[in-house]
Amino acid sequence: MSINCRNCPLRTLQVFRSMSADEVKFMQEFKRGELSVDAGSTILMEGSNSPQLFTALKGVGLRYKNMPDGQRQVVNFVLPGDFVGLQAGLMGEMQHSVEATTQMTLCVFSRNELWDIFRHQPERAFDLTWLAALEEHFLGETLAVVGRKNGEQRIAWGLLKYYCRMDALGLANNGQVQFPYRQQDLADALGLSLVHTNKTLKRLRERQVVRWDSGILRVSNLRLLAECADVDDYSVMERPLI
Repeated sequence: MSINCRNCPLRTLQVFRSMSADEVKFMQEFKRGELSVDAGSTILMEGSNSPQLFTALKGVGLRYKNMPDGQRQVVNFVLPGDFVGLQAGLMGEMQHSVEATTQMTLCVFSRNELWDIFRHQPERAFDLTWLAALEEHFLGETLAVVGRKNGEQRIAWGLLKYYCRMDALGLANNGQVQFPYRQQDLADALGLSLVHTNKTLKRLRERQVVRWDSGILRVSNLRLLAECADVDDYSVMERPLI
């Protein structure tokens, strides 16, 4: 049964900005239902013109672009609370694909009603703009990391970002979070070879910084992981929830 927006479990998390009663009511009217997909399912395909927008409610996935040589560039990981499909909603078609890594539940919205947000809910429209700016900021940060940091710093940065976001979602337990991706996914996200990624993870494990096996990421020393990533501030910014 579809969850009413008033009872959304994500709204109780401090990482998401609070919504007024009117905003919650509007989102419930905007919502068209929920979609459950199995691991490996394509949610949005590059080049497609999807009539739907989604918010990840449960489970994790990833965004990626297919390359001419058959490889793929991972753009970002999709976690609960992430809004996907806006690109197609505004530009006509997706410039990247979105795939479920685990079983996922997504809130479904109609793209045709996107303009209603701007007409009737300017605060929600501002939130959409804010999320687009956040995505731009993240991609700029990622480009700087991939272009200027060494392999160990890149991997430490990627794991730090992921862990802190999962922790903010209440999904960390005693320094452990689910990390159900492949080493190839991490390598593809950070512009590294699989061999380099494997060797760097081994070094971080031997230094007792992090350990990743059986789909679980264990962070032994968050401060040291941040030092390895050459990051001073690893707090998670409060964000809107669509």
